Amino acid sequence: MRKIKLTKEEQWIEDHAEEFVSVGREEFNKIAQALEARKKDAVLNIRVNSFDLAQLKQKARKLGIKYQTFISEILHKVAQN
Repeated sequence: MRKIKLTKEEQWIEDHAEEFVSVGREEFNKIAQALEARKKDAVLNIRVNSFDLAQLKQKARKLGIKYQTFISEILHKVAQN
């Protein structure tokens, strides 16, 4: 049988599965709506200063997330304020 290689995130979920709790249908629907609202459905191509990009990548790496996700979250927070 072939062994499946998990990502770090998938492995973390596997290791902590017993910590997750089930939720009712209403709570599940609220979570699903929140996820749908955050769905990324547009593409953005921009030019940025290479030093700024390097700094963003470094900060994202420290947080353990991809730099595109980090930049997307920054844009989301600014757009919401």
